[in-house]
Amino acid sequence: MKGDKKKNQYRINEQIRVPEVRIVGDDIESKVVNTKSAIQMAENMGVDLVEISPNANPPVCRLIEYSKFLYQQKKKAKEMKAKQVKVEIKEIKFGPQTAEADYNFKLRHAKEFIEEGNKVKAYVFFKGRSILFKEQGEVLLLRLANDMEEIAKVENMPLLEGKRMSIMLAPKKMPQKKQNDKKADNKTGKPNSAENNVKETVSTENEDNNSEEQQD
Repeated sequence: MKGDKKKNQYRINEQIRVPEVRIVGDDIESKVVNTKSAIQMAENMGVDLVEISPNANPPVCRLIEYSKFLYQQKKKAKEMKAKQVKVEIKEIKFGPQTAEADYNFKLRHAKEFIEEGNKVKAYVFFKGRSILFKEQGEVLLLRLANDMEEIAKVENMPLLEGKRMSIMLAPKKMPQKKQNDKKADNKTGKPNSAENNVKETVSTENEDNNSEEQQD
């Protein structure tokens, strides 16, 4: 089905019904000619007349074998997709009353994730009566965003969903290392480690235990 849609995406030969077109191609001078003449020229060369820019005035057509043209388009799309940098999402978990030491520990991890070119989803999980401290949770997340403002931008402000309040932070710029790693993976043919959105949670047992004690 996808192949059929791709084939029907471009008009070729007699499907091109405009009075004149601009022709381009290998070893062909770009010029405006009558459409019938362009079709005849393609037949004489043993190729097709492929409309590549229908919205141009006049439309631009390329003299090329249609199967070869489709292959080139598919290859180009594949190369563009390979150049796209996939971003991982790292999760960092806080309690509503996280101790200063735990906060600084997770802040360091968050900065490392951002500097590596990943996004960070930080969230506060409220257990039982700790939902009463949701304002403290919001303040904590905003503090995290403020402490990282030099390297990260806020994509989503603190949002409470059920028992979780979260904030999304993204790098202000992509680190050179991640760009170089992407190029190296493309050259060696190795799959990029960032092909999938990976979620990594940073939390400590002490924090969860402290949270439970505070609820009691």
